[in-house]
Amino acid sequence: MSAAPSARARRAALRRLGVLLAGAIAATSTAANAESDTATIEIVNQTRWAIYELYLSPTQALDWGPDQLDDETIGPGDHFTLSDIPCQVYDVRLVDEDGDDCVVVGIDLCSGDYEWVIENEALLDCQER
Repeated sequence: MSAAPSARARRAALRRLGVLLAGAIAATSTAANAESDTATIEIVNQTRWAIYELYLSPTQALDWGPDQLDDETIGPGDHFTLSDIPCQVYDVRLVDEDGDDCVVVGIDLCSGDYEWVIENEALLDCQER
């Protein structure tokens, strides 16, 4: 696998994580997407574990951004909405109640509303990598 993940590798990582996007993840930016400036993400936790932290980082950045959950927790069966996310390609880091983390790279969030459904098996698989 190369240093920069291909579109195929990103899709495979998303499937392993069990993140299902209701909407398209653009493999390449279109002119319309480049002009849009925000996205909304509904995160649904269908795991047995609470999610305590959620970080976004532009793919080219060296550090994670702030914890998007702040003082919130996404408990099993709960959901959380992130709004007005600037349009760009992100890496995402989740930290569960046990302190285990899972990172998914190269998610293109441009001009759309997305739903991420996180499931048990996929979260465990992601944490093992």
